[in-house]
Amino acid sequence: MTGRPARAQLARSAILAAIAAVVAFEAYELAESPGSQIFGRTLVSGPKNERVVALTYDDGPNPPYTDGILDVLRRERVHATFFVVGQAVKAYPGVVRREVREGNAVGNHTWSHEHLVLDDPQALRDTLQRTDGAIFAATGTHSRIMRPPFGGRDWLVLDEVRKLGYTPVMWSVPLAKDWEYPPASVIAQRVLRYVGDGSIVVLHDGNRGIVCGTRVAPHVCDRSADVEATRLIVETLKREGYRFVTIPELLERGSADVTRTGARVGE
Repeated sequence: MTGRPARAQLARSAILAAIAAVVAFEAYELAESPGSQIFGRTLVSGPKNERVVALTYDDGPNPPYTDGILDVLRRERVHATFFVVGQAVKAYPGVVRREVREGNAVGNHTWSHEHLVLDDPQALRDTLQRTDGAIFAATGTHSRIMRPPFGGRDWLVLDEVRKLGYTPVMWSVPLAKDWEYPPASVIAQRVLRYVGDGSIVVLHDGNRGIVCGTRVAPHVCDRSADVEATRLIVETLKREGYRFVTIPELLERGSADVTRTGARVGE
């Protein structure tokens, strides 16, 4: 008799622990979702009464795919914002120079795409300042916008980011999971389904700032689908009357407080 109640109690405790873990995970996901302002204000979208869209790209530069995206943007006469990884900027400064020369904006995406929540304040400052140094060496300009890798942030991260003079930038359109290498048409459909006035879109022109070479399998850095998806997205939104702006331009126009997308980090 005593064994059975003990086993039942253990089972009950295990179930409660599992429920608590699920609740804690859901709470974390909600706090880290791109639209969440729990940890402080971030830029999530632009004005809701203007037919403008901000195309943004993370994790580059990554030739030849970043160059391919730039070719599309130049041909379509639109501009985008590239959140660059410092180690890739150091490897390919000419690509970043081209981004700026052709009227695009550049933002800070840390030195090695690390999760900033895991950094102490000094490490956080170091990764952003080191990346800013690489951007300045390549372009002669400093960026005042940044995007935390994985969207990871907390009160400490955002406090340090603002002390350095950055505006943290998130997004309003759920991520297209282009890192899973779907076809370009799928990437475009996943983006276009959610675009509205003032949307901030995220695509990837690199893979966490990896510098590809002989030691990295070519497919790891393959963003050819994003090049074609860019063309499809731009052509479609142009037909629908949208204009494309950079993140600095969006900030100048005035941004909406927050766009509630329900999208979670990594989606």
